[in-house]
Formats: sequence, structure tokens, C-alpha cells
Amino acid sequence: MTWRAPVDDILFAMAAAGAAVDDLAADELRTVVEAAARFAEERIAPLDLAGDRIGARFENGLVATPPGWGEAYRDWCAAGWNAVSLPEDWGGAGLPVAVGTATMEILTGASMAFGTLPVLTHGAVSALAHQADPALRERWLPPLVAGRFTGAMDLTEPQAGSDLSLVRTRAEPDGDGLFRVTGAKCFITFGEHDMADNIVHLVLARLPDASPGTRGLSLLLVPKYLPDADGRMVLPNAVACTGLEHKLGIRGSPTCSMAFDQATGWLVGEPHRGLAAMFTMMNEARLATGLQGVAVGERAMQAARAYAGERRQGRLPSGGPAVIADHPDVRRMLGRGTALISAARLLCYRAAAAIDRADRGAPAERGTAAVEADLLTPVVKAWCSDAGVEAASLAIQVHGGAGYLEATGVARHWRDARIAPIYEGTNGIQAIDLATRKLGRDGGVAMLALAGELRRDTDAPVLGAPASAAIRRSLDLLAEATEAMVAAGEAHRLQAAMPYLRLAGTALAGGLMATAAHLASGLDGPAAAARRVALARIFADEVSAEAPAHAAAVLAPAAGPGDFAAVLG
Repeated sequence: MTWRAPVDDILFAMAAAGAAVDDLAADELRTVVEAAARFAEERIAPLDLAGDRIGARFENGLVATPPGWGEAYRDWCAAGWNAVSLPEDWGGAGLPVAVGTATMEILTGASMAFGTLPVLTHGAVSALAHQADPALRERWLPPLVAGRFTGAMDLTEPQAGSDLSLVRTRAEPDGDGLFRVTGAKCFITFGEHDMADNIVHLVLARLPDASPGTRGLSLLLVPKYLPDADGRMVLPNAVACTGLEHKLGIRGSPTCSMAFDQATGWLVGEPHRGLAAMFTMMNEARLATGLQGVAVGERAMQAARAYAGERRQGRLPSGGPAVIADHPDVRRMLGRGTALISAARLLCYRAAAAIDRADRGAPAERGTAAVEADLLTPVVKAWCSDAGVEAASLAIQVHGGAGYLEATGVARHWRDARIAPIYEGTNGIQAIDLATRKLGRDGGVAMLALAGELRRDTDAPVLGAPASAAIRRSLDLLAEATEAMVAAGEAHRLQAAMPYLRLAGTALAGGLMATAAHLASGLDGPAAAARRVALARIFADEVSAEAPAHAAAVLAPAAGPGDFAAVLG
């Protein structure tokens, strides 16, 4: 089955989310998105299978990416796709984040493994643009924006995992603003590769006077190559890849172990404030990770719908031959998966629109928009990545035994999607962030306001009473659970964090589906509008109906911490 970028669904999601696109008219925006789709369909998607079967290879300290990847990446950058939403000051097109989100969804749908490279580069650009001093920005941002250099995020260490307080990498001052960085990092995506001229590592390390814990971490820029006297990036730095991980999925994306042996680096931002600087990069990556769930889930469901419409099995009640899409349970799986991805897409573009309003909106709305973007980040990362895994799993189920075979290709989509709930902060960490930091910041005011806003569209007559009631009920439960979480003690908030995040994602996504159904008749033709309404009703039956169970685990859990301890022995 040939994948096609879901251009119409992306444009609809942008419009339904209220994404600002500056001076781009609707036809100009469509032209941009369709051009990205053509490039991804013709140049990137055909490389995805080789990326999975051949993968990245490690030989003599160097990493070779799959055949054709380097050329396609350089052509992608030359066409300007790397720079769509990056700052004009450094050579980018300066378009809104929502437009860059659209082109990134398309690239990721073509090949999630390929798409991980620009995600990290964009994060590096964001961190440097906001945190680095002018000299560093002048030297490093233009080639990163152009894609000639790529970024890598070096946080994790073998003994630390998600606990960054245990980071041991050291950075010793060496005069003239330079530092010598020594340590080992692991799980570094595209830490070494052959697709660009240089790799800019952003490394968390400790200065000699650092205090213990995360407050003692600093962020340093450590490139693979250093400038010579003429400014050419040709001098090898003491940065080495020591091996690649052999992974379940995204095999074309090299996951590297890195060693720094007195490597030259520059401080980014203030000493001992590295984690705050790095979070600038990580929040960009977390939106992109939720988007990966959307993109891979979309591709898997396209394959499932095509297979189900062709594969003959059983007979119709009339006695004629049936395809598997004629069977109710198969239709249910296809409907659920498609509705999940549609809702997740709306969540992603709502978050992108909030980022744009925070950066580009009227001064009076920027603060509120920034709070919304911050609130949605853990929900988008966790709920949308989980949706992608579920959709890919449903696609395998629709294929039956053939789906369990690599020949059909849908198993690859599940294997790729499965990393998204794990990296860039596990989904459990996202739940803790939402339940503690985000609710604690304002006593749940922002969540209550967002739930209240979305609830207003649940009365849209086009949905019908049952769907409206289910979605409205989920938003009411979210409001009730939010107030309960704010009032609860820390132990309960931590225990209920994941059910609360699942409830938040389910309720907010349902509200957005109701809004989309309400708007569809004005944004789409009759057939497309009818499809939006049908998807909202399916979402209400299949997903919103689960909200009471999530809410019960927050409001009146049957199991306490002692029960989980007893199970663990």
C-alpha cells in the first residue's frame, strides 16, 4: 500500500485549532503543504524500508546511515524544508510553528526514523537562540538552520537514565571562555552520522563548583569538528561514538553511545542553569514526539483501511463474498484507530497554535497562550504517542496473521511508534509533570479554563445527543478531577498522575473533536464534513466512554499504594 500524506486532514486540523499562519492565504498554505507532501512521498517514503532492514551501521568509530539517506536529507534541506519555522534572523523562513508542525508531520509519516534528525536540530536551534550569547549564535545558528550542521541532545548517562541528578560528565574551564568536557553519554539520537558536515552536541555537565543534583548542571556546546584559523569546521574534537544500540524500531536512526575526552566546548547560558536551558530544547522535542504518534498511526491506519477493503473473507448476510472491512468488529477497529489519530492531530495543532500565539499574538494574549502551550506539552507528548502505538497495534490486528509478518510492513510501524512513549521523558514522567508542576503552578486554573472553553462546543446539534453527552461528561469529569488533584496530598497526586493524564487527553481531545465537527460544515465539503462528524461520534463511543474509568482512578481509586507494593512483593 502506498502512503499518502494526509494533506486535507492536516489543513483542516490547522484551521480547527485556530492556527495563525501570518500572511499566508489558504491557497498559499495548501501549496506549501502539498509541496512538502510531494517531496516526502517521492523522496523520503521509499527510503523507509531500507532504513528498517539495513539500519545504521557502526564501523571503525563512524556511523553509516542507510543508502540514499544522506542525499535525500541534503536535498530536503536545500529545498528549505529544514528551515520552515526557524528564525529569519539566522536564515530560516520564519513561518509559524503550526506550519513547521505540518511539514514535520509529513516528513515523519514518510519515515519516523529519518524525521528524528531535524527534530533534534530544531531543538538545538531553539536552545541556542534563547540561551546562547551572541558570539555562539552568530557562529552556530546559520549552519544549523540551513541543515549543514545537525543537533544532538546529550543528557542520558549509563548510570543515570531519567534521573539527571546523577549526571557525572565534567566540564573544566580552559581559559578564553572554553571548557574541557569529559564523560560518557548513551541513547544519543544521531550522535554520529554521515548526513551533514558537523554535529553540534548540547551536553549536560558539571562545572568544578557545581552543587549536587540537577541544580548543579550546566549546558555546553560541544561540536564534532572545531573551527581552524580560517573558521573552517575541519579540526576533529575529542568526541567519539563508541557504539550503536540495536533497537526494536527506528533502526535507520542511529542511537549512539558517546565519549567526551577533554573535548572543547562552550557554555550555553548561565553556569549551573543548564537544565532550564535544555528544557527549551526538550519541550520542542516533546511536541514533535506526540506528533510522531500521529504520523506513524496515520500511516498504519492507511495501510489497514486499504487491506481491509481488498482482503476477501467470509460472506455478506445476502450470501455474496465479503471483504474484511464488511465485518463489524473490523469496522470498529478501523473507526477507533482513525478517530484516535484524528483527535491526536487536533491536540498537536492546538498546542502548536498556542506556541504561535505566545510568540506572535497580541501582547495581551501571549501570557495566557504560553501557559496553555506549557500545559498541553505533557498531554500531547504522552496521550498522542500512546494513541500512535494503539493505532499501529490495531492496524496489525486488522491484517490478522499477515500483520504479524514483516512482509506487510505494518509491524514496522508498531515497532517505530513504540519508542515515542519512552523517549523525551517517559509518559509516566509527563504525567507527573502535569499532575504536580502544571496543576501546582496555578491551582488548575488553566486546565479548568481550557475544559470550559471546549465544553461549549459539545452542544453542537450536528453531533447528536449521545455523542454530545459523552464528550461533555468527559470534560465535566476532567474539571472535577482537576479540583480533586489540586486539593490532594502529594502521595495521591503521584499515584493518580497517569489516570489523570489519560483523562485529560481523552477529555480535551474529545472537546476538540466536537469543535471540529461543529466547524466542519464551514471548512469542508459535505462528504468531508460528514466524515468529521462520524469520527467525532466514533470517538465519543470508543474513547470518551472510557473517561469515567480514568476519573474513578483519580477520584475514588479501588487500589492504594499498599496494593501495588503487595503485588511487587
